[in-house]
Amino acid sequence: MKLRRKHILGLQKMGADEINLVLDTAANFKEVLSRPIRKVPALRGKMVCTLFFEPSTRTRASFEMAAKILSADTNSLTVAASSVTKGETLKDTVLTMQAMGVDCFVIRHPHSGAPEAATKWVRGSVLNAGDGCHEHPTQGLLDLLTIREHKGEIAGLNVTIIGDLMHSRVARSGLWGLLKLGARVTLCGPHTLLPPEFAAHPITLQSDCDAAVEGADVVMTLRLQNERMDGVYLPGVREFARLYGMNEQRLSRAAPDAIVMHPGPINRGVEISDDLADSPRSVILEQVTNGIAVRMALLYLLLGGGEN
Repeated sequence: MKLRRKHILGLQKMGADEINLVLDTAANFKEVLSRPIRKVPALRGKMVCTLFFEPSTRTRASFEMAAKILSADTNSLTVAASSVTKGETLKDTVLTMQAMGVDCFVIRHPHSGAPEAATKWVRGSVLNAGDGCHEHPTQGLLDLLTIREHKGEIAGLNVTIIGDLMHSRVARSGLWGLLKLGARVTLCGPHTLLPPEFAAHPITLQSDCDAAVEGADVVMTLRLQNERMDGVYLPGVREFARLYGMNEQRLSRAAPDAIVMHPGPINRGVEISDDLADSPRSVILEQVTNGIAVRMALLYLLLGGGEN
């Protein structure tokens, strides 16, 4: 089966079969990551450009590692040191890089819809690495892969996502992916960070964190995105940590074999306690490893690795 699309912009428009294809391909690529020599020639001769207009550690590094493991050439454009600082537009930036032979653009941008706009200007593929408060599809996929590894089937699981839901593209991609694969989803956060858009989905909205965690199979905490907040949403970080921070005591309300997730970066002591972040129930570092496998799978499927 092939991926029926040229670009990956979000999980909202992907079908369950496409999502499962990516997860299955990523699961196979995990074997490559365990080899002494982590290198396969699947994308030899292809060029991948990472174009990040926002800071990133995990996403950017894992995309570049994924491309190199597949033997693709990479070009990492640092926006702060590029002609963007001189007023160059996104359109001219991607057209310039395309003229240098780029086959796939990996774009992170502070404005929702920027990667989709880029698809109108380039011949190759565009992978959304996070756009504004819209989606972060590869994070959603790696989270699904991590859950599937621990729980087997995703259908029927109770998944609770807690934190800054208003500004979280991770929550949006995660929500779409989980619903398409049959999970029951609870979103929990302060009323000021629970946007009305979520009420249109078949999910549970909850402002009581203890109630939201009750019986959950998976608990995911989200970072407070202070850089995106243009108003006063909370009385204070300490109050948020008290009411919505995840710790061992609060997690005791979840299922006995519940796992704890976080997309990173972690604010220890705010959205998750130190002891829980480092506990055996935490799969945070597994998410990072799975991020490489998922991004390998997407690059492979988009750039025709299966045809070589």
